Amino acid sequence: MRVAAVQFKATYADPNASRARVEAKMAQARASGVDLIVLPEMAFTGYVFSGPDDIDAVAEPVDGPTFAWASAQARLARAWLVVGFPERHADRLFNSALVVNPAGELAFCYRKTLLFEADWAWATPGDSGYRRFETDAGTFAVGICMDLNDPRFLLWAWRQRLDVLAFPTNWIEEGLDVHAYWRERTQGCGAGLAAANTWGPERGVEFSGRSALMEGGELVAVARRRGDACLVANVTRRPDRIDADLG
Repeated sequence: MRVAAVQFKATYADPNASRARVEAKMAQARASGVDLIVLPEMAFTGYVFSGPDDIDAVAEPVDGPTFAWASAQARLARAWLVVGFPERHADRLFNSALVVNPAGELAFCYRKTLLFEADWAWATPGDSGYRRFETDAGTFAVGICMDLNDPRFLLWAWRQRLDVLAFPTNWIEEGLDVHAYWRERTQGCGAGLAAANTWGPERGVEFSGRSALMEGGELVAVARRRGDACLVANVTRRPDRIDADLG
Protein backbone atom coordinates (compact mmCIF):
# COMPACT_ATOMS: atom_id res chain seq x y z
CA MET A 1 0.00 0.00 0.00
CA ARG A 2 1.08 3.55 -0.60
CA VAL A 3 0.60 5.21 2.77
CA ALA A 4 0.80 8.74 4.17
CA ALA A 5 1.32 9.47 7.88
CA VAL A 6 0.60 13.10 8.77
CA GLN A 7 2.46 14.46 11.79
CA PHE A 8 0.45 17.42 13.08
CA LYS A 9 0.14 19.62 16.15
CA ALA A 10 -3.43 20.77 16.73
CA THR A 11 -4.43 24.26 17.71
CA TYR A 12 -5.48 23.30 21.22
CA ALA A 13 -9.27 23.05 21.73
CA ASP A 14 -9.91 24.69 18.34
CA PRO A 15 -10.76 21.96 15.82
CA ASN A 16 -11.92 24.41 13.15
CA ALA A 17 -8.55 26.17 13.15
CA SER A 18 -6.76 22.81 13.20
CA ARG A 19 -8.67 21.46 10.21
CA ALA A 20 -7.84 24.61 8.25
CA ARG A 21 -4.14 24.36 9.12
CA VAL A 22 -3.76 20.70 8.16
CA GLU A 23 -4.92 21.31 4.58
CA ALA A 24 -1.37 21.86 3.29
CA LYS A 25 -0.27 18.43 4.53
CA MET A 26 -3.38 16.81 3.09
CA ALA A 27 -2.56 18.36 -0.27
CA GLN A 28 0.90 16.77 -0.11
CA ALA A 29 -0.66 13.38 0.58
CA ARG A 30 -3.09 13.74 -2.31
CA ALA A 31 -0.33 14.74 -4.70
CA SER A 32 1.54 11.54 -3.82
CA GLY A 33 -1.27 9.28 -4.95
CA VAL A 34 -1.71 7.38 -1.69
CA ASP A 35 -4.10 4.55 -0.81
CA LEU A 36 -4.30 5.35 2.91
CA ILE A 37 -3.83 8.54 4.95
CA VAL A 38 -3.36 8.38 8.74
CA LEU A 39 -3.63 11.42 11.03
CA PRO A 40 -2.88 11.58 14.78
CA GLU A 41 -4.96 10.58 17.76
CA MET A 42 -7.28 13.47 18.78
CA ALA A 43 -5.93 15.12 15.65
CA PHE A 44 -7.71 18.48 15.80
CA THR A 45 -8.32 19.12 19.51
CA GLY A 46 -5.14 18.37 21.39
CA TYR A 47 -4.94 15.58 23.93
CA VAL A 48 -4.60 16.77 27.54
CA PHE A 49 -8.01 17.40 29.13
CA SER A 50 -8.77 17.33 32.82
CA GLY A 51 -12.23 15.76 32.70
CA PRO A 52 -15.55 15.45 30.85
CA ASP A 53 -16.48 19.11 31.42
CA ASP A 54 -13.11 20.21 30.06
CA ILE A 55 -13.41 18.24 26.83
CA ASP A 56 -17.16 18.66 26.32
CA ALA A 57 -16.87 21.68 24.00
CA VAL A 58 -14.77 19.76 21.45
CA ALA A 59 -16.30 16.27 21.73
CA GLU A 60 -18.61 15.37 18.85
CA PRO A 61 -20.76 12.53 17.50
CA VAL A 62 -19.55 10.14 14.82
CA ASP A 63 -21.35 12.14 12.13
CA GLY A 64 -20.06 15.50 13.36
CA PRO A 65 -17.70 18.09 11.83
CA THR A 66 -14.67 15.79 11.77
CA PHE A 67 -16.56 13.21 9.73
CA ALA A 68 -17.80 15.90 7.31
CA TRP A 69 -14.20 17.04 6.84
CA ALA A 70 -12.85 13.49 6.52
CA SER A 71 -15.52 12.50 4.01
CA ALA A 72 -14.62 15.40 1.73
CA GLN A 73 -10.88 14.76 2.10
CA ALA A 74 -11.20 11.03 1.36
CA ARG A 75 -13.16 11.77 -1.81
CA LEU A 76 -10.59 14.35 -2.92
CA ALA A 77 -7.70 11.97 -2.34
CA ARG A 78 -9.56 8.86 -3.52
CA ALA A 79 -8.01 7.20 -0.50
CA TRP A 80 -8.90 5.65 2.82
CA LEU A 81 -8.57 8.08 5.73
CA VAL A 82 -8.06 7.46 9.46
CA VAL A 83 -8.36 10.41 11.86
CA GLY A 84 -8.60 10.54 15.65
CA PHE A 85 -11.23 12.57 17.54
CA PRO A 86 -13.01 12.72 20.93
CA GLU A 87 -16.34 10.98 20.39
CA ARG A 88 -19.54 11.78 22.27
CA HIS A 89 -22.04 8.92 22.23
CA ALA A 90 -25.13 9.34 24.40
CA ASP A 91 -23.74 9.95 27.89
CA ARG A 92 -20.31 8.45 27.21
CA LEU A 93 -17.05 9.82 25.80
CA PHE A 94 -14.53 7.79 23.80
CA ASN A 95 -11.07 8.38 22.36
CA SER A 96 -11.95 7.28 18.82
CA ALA A 97 -10.78 7.20 15.22
CA LEU A 98 -12.92 7.49 12.11
CA VAL A 99 -12.19 5.17 9.19
CA VAL A 100 -13.54 6.67 5.97
CA ASN A 101 -13.42 4.95 2.58
CA PRO A 102 -12.48 6.60 -0.75
CA ALA A 103 -16.15 7.26 -1.52
CA GLY A 104 -16.34 9.37 1.63
CA GLU A 105 -18.45 6.83 3.51
CA LEU A 106 -17.97 5.92 7.17
CA ALA A 107 -16.50 2.42 7.24
CA PHE A 108 -15.98 2.21 11.00
CA CYS A 109 -15.52 4.20 14.19
CA TYR A 110 -12.83 2.53 16.26
CA ARG A 111 -12.83 3.27 20.00
CA LYS A 112 -9.49 3.06 21.81
CA THR A 113 -9.52 -0.09 23.91
CA LEU A 114 -6.50 0.24 26.21
CA LEU A 115 -6.58 3.71 27.75
CA PHE A 116 -3.54 5.74 28.83
CA GLU A 117 -3.62 7.49 32.19
CA ALA A 118 -4.42 10.84 30.53
CA ASP A 119 -7.53 9.24 28.99
CA TRP A 120 -8.83 8.04 32.35
CA ALA A 121 -9.93 11.54 33.30
CA TRP A 122 -12.67 11.57 30.69
CA ALA A 123 -12.78 8.57 28.33
CA THR A 124 -14.59 5.23 28.51
CA PRO A 125 -12.63 2.13 27.38
CA GLY A 126 -13.63 1.31 23.82
CA ASP A 127 -16.25 -1.31 23.04
CA SER A 128 -16.09 -1.30 19.23
CA GLY A 129 -13.78 -4.28 18.82
CA TYR A 130 -11.22 -4.40 16.02
CA ARG A 131 -11.84 -4.57 12.29
CA ARG A 132 -9.85 -5.56 9.19
CA PHE A 133 -10.28 -3.41 6.08
CA GLU A 134 -9.82 -4.71 2.55
CA THR A 135 -8.65 -2.21 -0.06
CA ASP A 136 -7.57 -2.54 -3.68
CA ALA A 137 -3.98 -2.12 -2.48
CA GLY A 138 -3.97 -4.32 0.62
CA THR A 139 -5.38 -4.74 4.11
CA PHE A 140 -5.14 -2.59 7.23
CA ALA A 141 -6.55 -2.16 10.72
CA VAL A 142 -6.50 0.61 13.31
CA GLY A 143 -5.05 0.77 16.82
CA ILE A 144 -4.73 3.98 18.84
CA CYS A 145 -1.56 4.72 20.83
CA MET A 146 -1.73 2.56 24.03
CA ASP A 147 -3.39 -0.23 22.04
CA LEU A 148 0.14 -1.07 20.90
CA ASN A 149 0.79 -2.22 24.48
CA ASP A 150 -2.20 -4.55 24.46
CA PRO A 151 -1.27 -8.18 23.70
CA ARG A 152 -4.90 -8.87 22.76
CA PHE A 153 -4.68 -6.34 19.95
CA LEU A 154 -1.31 -7.60 18.72
CA LEU A 155 -2.50 -11.21 18.73
CA TRP A 156 -5.61 -10.21 16.78
CA ALA A 157 -3.44 -8.29 14.26
CA TRP A 158 -1.12 -11.29 13.84
CA ARG A 159 -4.08 -13.53 13.07
CA GLN A 160 -5.41 -11.07 10.47
CA ARG A 161 -2.21 -11.13 8.36
CA LEU A 162 -2.49 -7.37 7.83
CA ASP A 163 -0.39 -5.34 5.44
CA VAL A 164 -0.49 -2.15 7.54
CA LEU A 165 -1.36 -1.09 11.07
CA ALA A 166 -2.77 2.44 10.96
CA PHE A 167 -1.57 3.98 14.21
CA PRO A 168 -2.94 7.38 15.25
CA THR A 169 -1.01 8.37 18.37
CA ASN A 170 -0.20 11.15 20.80
CA TRP A 171 3.03 9.54 22.02
CA ILE A 172 4.60 11.30 24.98
CA GLU A 173 8.31 12.14 25.06
CA GLU A 174 9.91 9.82 27.61
CA GLY A 175 13.55 9.99 26.52
CA LEU A 176 13.39 6.58 24.86
CA ASP A 177 13.99 5.39 21.29
CA VAL A 178 10.36 5.38 20.22
CA HIS A 179 11.11 3.67 16.91
CA ALA A 180 12.86 0.79 18.64
CA TYR A 181 9.86 0.38 20.91
CA TRP A 182 7.34 0.47 18.06
CA ARG A 183 9.50 -2.06 16.21
CA GLU A 184 9.56 -4.36 19.24
CA ARG A 185 5.79 -4.21 19.61
CA THR A 186 4.81 -4.67 15.96
CA GLN A 187 7.33 -6.79 14.10
CA GLY A 188 5.91 -10.00 15.52
CA CYS A 189 2.66 -9.53 13.59
CA GLY A 190 4.39 -8.92 10.25
CA ALA A 191 2.38 -5.80 9.36
CA GLY A 192 3.88 -2.48 8.36
CA LEU A 193 3.25 0.49 10.66
CA ALA A 194 1.90 3.94 9.79
CA ALA A 195 2.43 5.99 12.97
CA ALA A 196 1.01 9.54 12.88
CA ASN A 197 1.98 11.48 16.00
CA THR A 198 1.68 14.97 17.38
CA TRP A 199 4.66 16.96 18.73
CA GLY A 200 5.75 19.66 21.14
CA PRO A 201 4.35 20.91 24.47
CA GLU A 202 0.73 20.91 25.58
CA ARG A 203 -0.43 21.78 29.09
CA GLY A 204 2.90 20.75 30.59
CA VAL A 205 3.19 17.53 28.58
CA GLU A 206 5.79 17.09 25.81
CA PHE A 207 4.93 14.95 22.79
CA SER A 208 7.64 13.13 20.88
CA GLY A 209 6.96 13.69 17.17
CA ARG A 210 9.05 11.21 15.15
CA SER A 211 6.09 9.88 13.19
CA ALA A 212 7.17 6.96 11.06
CA LEU A 213 6.38 4.50 8.32
CA MET A 214 7.90 1.08 9.03
CA GLU A 215 8.07 -2.16 7.07
CA GLY A 216 9.32 -5.37 8.58
CA GLY A 217 10.46 -3.38 11.60
CA GLU A 218 12.65 -1.12 9.44
CA LEU A 219 12.10 2.62 9.06
CA VAL A 220 11.19 3.66 5.52
CA ALA A 221 10.21 7.25 6.37
CA VAL A 222 10.54 9.29 9.56
CA ALA A 223 9.62 12.79 10.76
CA ARG A 224 11.65 15.03 13.02
CA ARG A 225 10.99 15.49 16.72
CA ARG A 226 9.25 18.81 16.06
CA GLY A 227 7.25 20.23 13.19
CA ASP A 228 4.33 19.16 11.03
CA ALA A 229 5.17 16.67 8.28
CA CYS A 230 3.65 14.37 5.68
CA LEU A 231 5.47 11.06 5.27
CA VAL A 232 4.74 8.95 2.19
CA ALA A 233 6.06 5.51 1.27
CA ASN A 234 5.04 2.11 0.03
CA VAL A 235 4.42 -0.16 3.02
CA THR A 236 3.37 -3.79 3.02
CA ARG A 237 3.47 -6.97 5.03
CA ARG A 238 6.89 -8.54 5.65
CA PRO A 239 6.24 -11.99 7.10
CA ASP A 240 9.90 -12.88 6.55
CA ARG A 241 10.77 -10.44 9.38
CA ILE A 242 8.52 -11.99 12.00
CA ASP A 243 10.59 -12.56 15.16
CA ALA A 244 7.88 -13.71 17.54
CA ASP A 245 5.22 -16.36 17.38
CA LEU A 246 2.16 -14.69 18.90
CA GLY A 247 -0.09 -17.68 18.26
